[in-house]
Amino acid sequence: FKGGDTCEYLLSSGRFLGEKVWQPHSCMMHKYKNSEAKNCLIDKHIVFIGDSRIRQLFYSFIKLINPQVKEEGNKHGNIPFEDKSASIKVDFLWYPEVNGSMRQRIKSWTEHSVAKPHIIVAGAATWSIKIHNGSNEALTQYKINITSIAPLLEKLAKSSDVYWVLQDPVYEDMLSESRKMITNEKIDAYNEAAVRILNSSSRNSKAKVKVFSVSKLIAQETIMKSADGLHLPESSRDTNAMILMNVYCNKIMKPIDGSCCQPQPPLTLIQKLAFCFFTLSIIGYLIINLIHRNNYRKSKSCTDLESGEERKPAISTPNVSTLEMLLHSFCKLGLIMTYFYLCDRANLFMKENKFYTHSSFFIPIVYILVLGVFYTENTKETKVLNREQTDEWKGWMQLVILIYHISGASTFLPVYMHIRVLVAAYLFQTGYGHFSYFWIKGDFGVYRVCQVLFRLNFLVVVLCIVMDRPYQFYYFVPLVTVWFIIIYATLAMWPQIVQKKANGNCLWHFGLLLKLTCLLTCIYFLSYSQGAFEKIFSFWPLSKCFELNGNVYEWWFRWKLDRYVVFHGMLFAFIYLALQKRQMISEGKGDPLFSNRVSNVLLFISIVSFLTYSIWAGSCKNKTECNELHPSVSVVQILAFILIRNIPGYIRSVYSSFFAWFGKISLELFICQYHIWLAADTKGILVLIPGYPMFNVLVSTFIFVCVAHEISQITNDLAQIVVPKDNSTLLKRLLCIAGFFSGLLLFSAVQDQSRH
Repeated sequence: FKGGDTCEYLLSSGRFLGEKVWQPHSCMMHKYKNSEAKNCLIDKHIVFIGDSRIRQLFYSFIKLINPQVKEEGNKHGNIPFEDKSASIKVDFLWYPEVNGSMRQRIKSWTEHSVAKPHIIVAGAATWSIKIHNGSNEALTQYKINITSIAPLLEKLAKSSDVYWVLQDPVYEDMLSESRKMITNEKIDAYNEAAVRILNSSSRNSKAKVKVFSVSKLIAQETIMKSADGLHLPESSRDTNAMILMNVYCNKIMKPIDGSCCQPQPPLTLIQKLAFCFFTLSIIGYLIINLIHRNNYRKSKSCTDLESGEERKPAISTPNVSTLEMLLHSFCKLGLIMTYFYLCDRANLFMKENKFYTHSSFFIPIVYILVLGVFYTENTKETKVLNREQTDEWKGWMQLVILIYHISGASTFLPVYMHIRVLVAAYLFQTGYGHFSYFWIKGDFGVYRVCQVLFRLNFLVVVLCIVMDRPYQFYYFVPLVTVWFIIIYATLAMWPQIVQKKANGNCLWHFGLLLKLTCLLTCIYFLSYSQGAFEKIFSFWPLSKCFELNGNVYEWWFRWKLDRYVVFHGMLFAFIYLALQKRQMISEGKGDPLFSNRVSNVLLFISIVSFLTYSIWAGSCKNKTECNELHPSVSVVQILAFILIRNIPGYIRSVYSSFFAWFGKISLELFICQYHIWLAADTKGILVLIPGYPMFNVLVSTFIFVCVAHEISQITNDLAQIVVPKDNSTLLKRLLCIAGFFSGLLLFSAVQDQSRH
């Protein structure tokens, strides 16, 4: 850890990921769009002053504002640019040498009567080397001139952003005869002089000229592609311009995936209260622990001198143990949340951009599949989608999704479409699992509902508070929560139809199908009526849960993307349980699900369907068009997988304990990755050990998995305490929870008002 000034890293160090993606050391660089660049630079005046290399940087910079600009200006003259829509002025001033003329121009900006540019980008040296044939006298004069300019630049740096661009190396073999005297040795000497002289008299960090030295590193990798050996190729110039934009704009625009130059966000009121709560929990747990240990020592088994028998200590009361468990859970949770905050809110650990390669995605996939097959065991039961099998399914899907996120594979459309199926499969299991429970058990009690809602939402609510993120940010949890409520409402609504009732009269089956048809109609209507959907979820306080960036569009998009798959899961559960009840399927150990002939036909159809979907997903060219078809066709591959996994008796009788272990903590893994495995809210990668990418992934993954497992245990422990089975106690707890959320809404309103 070398301090939190990521601007210095951005301007001075980094490396290429692949051929064109520049990765600054320790932080993430945002790729600015034209609209973002205009919003940042509105009413600003930027000046580029120097030689032809600075002119190239000028053109790349203004193309970020207006990509239609052509490089048609006078090569050896001043070039103005203005964007009237945003009142942005960018000027290039032709001063190829650091001399009296350049000094006079810079001095004019220091006068009080003249409006100073907001950003000044300066640099020159190659002309001095060329004109004076690389003489030592020219270098001496350069040092004298830059010494006279330095105080003026430092004075301007008090109110403006001033950058001095060091000279890039040249590709000497490609230089024309008139430029042969421009050698890398000479360039290094000029750069060394500029670095030594600039800021030598300035002690105030705010009045420092920022030395733009990263361009040298970029040029070392790309100058071979130069057209003349002197000027950088266009891609390198664009990278330099983007770095310049990040240095100035990140602190203004605060992009999530642009951690360079961003200050640490201040603690909000809610975060401060959470910090106090966890601190008190830790202190409370330590005090109770000390008291218990002290009591244990006092009441330790001692021999009764009269009878010679041992007297055993009194057993602690259950209330004390419950309180201790509560404080112990919050104590551990407080330490874990501190780690979350340090990883993704404090500027303590480094963050890097993702970079996709096929090998970075497919090699880990093959590795975990081999591990999963290696840990194969027999299942306790051989029913379709038994508990071990669904845990296994969740586990391998979650691992694939994690690899997808850390490798940045969303840029590769075929992989993206298959990952969409995995997310849909989670929701399919939501429909299947909850429908099966309510249909078989007929338990519509408040206790069951509260248990499910608590287990789904506990971690996300804590993260919303600690990490200062809206509920909708963790989109998957709102999605499964709303679908659980929809499933519950559909089946609990009068008339309540459960398996026990339907067995007595077959007409109840048609009643349930009618309910499912009504549900499908509502889904269809809402999916094609964005206005109605947004009105429903824009009412306060629902809007506080489902708004992201001031609207509910993101929530509508996420819901619409997998709108039918939960219904498909419910329908599949209904058909499967009906077939099972009528003994139309065989679920014995080693037995095929149907007769041999039917099983072979269904297996063949399933394999063909599975491969057909993969071929279609692989041929996708447009993400928007494929997303439109996805809700209707994703169920094909899901059902095909279920049949392939369950029709053969042997395959149905075994499962991977490796995948099942991860499946039991899949929800925690999905949520925790946002902040302690990935970084910048999933946009980048957390770097605990810089310089060793593989070792860093191993260490951060180990910590991440351990934390997810621990949070899963904490959630289970707290669920037993917060959601008791006794109805009167549960009612009191629900009132307390309602009070907690009311207070949270109040503090959130105060917080929002103070921000505005």
